[in-house]
Amino acid sequence: MLLTLAWGSLFFPGLFALCTWALRRSRLEWTDTDYVTISTRLVSSVQAVLATGSGIIIIRSCSDVIRDRHWLAREYVWFLIPYMVYDSYAMYLCEWYRTRDLGHSTTIRNFLSQNRLMITHHAVILFVLVPVAQRLRGNLGDFFVGCIFTAELSTPFVSLGRILIQLKQQHTLLYKVNGILTLATFFCCRILLFPFMYWSYGEHQGLSLLEVPFNIPFYCNVANAFLIAPQLYWFALLCKKAIRLFGARAKKDS
Repeated sequence: MLLTLAWGSLFFPGLFALCTWALRRSRLEWTDTDYVTISTRLVSSVQAVLATGSGIIIIRSCSDVIRDRHWLAREYVWFLIPYMVYDSYAMYLCEWYRTRDLGHSTTIRNFLSQNRLMITHHAVILFVLVPVAQRLRGNLGDFFVGCIFTAELSTPFVSLGRILIQLKQQHTLLYKVNGILTLATFFCCRILLFPFMYWSYGEHQGLSLLEVPFNIPFYCNVANAFLIAPQLYWFALLCKKAIRLFGARAKKDS
């Protein structure tokens, strides 16, 4: 545990520093805000790839979705804790570079107002999901922990989209293709993920998908509802953005 925490505490800030240094050395005509923000997106993408890979390994290793164990189900959570702390600071750093001429109080106010949902997301992971994953669930459910890890698959596409927006590349084919991939991966790995977990449990217990919610503890349904709610909100925002993008394109072509 302590060694994994230490590695995570070194890896993510170190990767951020390396990305920032490499981008500055590239002599691109970017601002300090661009260097820091893009480095933050790159680190998020790397974390997402690691989490997704860990999740796939866990899922493939657990034929018994309730009792089978895999060491990554616990160790990667310890590795994730430093990332959440780092990412909270990185988001603040991006806001500081963007508003540093407006004063410290303005930076804090903007950071809290514009990142309210992400701050809540990180706090819930650190103070609710980590204790559940590491202690409260006992030795059961590694398969479902792996499923939750795979939700990160959409993050690299979300990050690339934000980088392209920052670089004013919304008119490119890459931006449009990435938008389609973002919607597809987000829907599959953050929305359909929950019916898939219910279906997997039902297959193991000999239950239909519709019977599963009535044959698991009530708090499991409540927890899943809290987990999927922000995903539905974010997916709705992505859909609205896609409609605006392709709607504007259709009007232009006509």
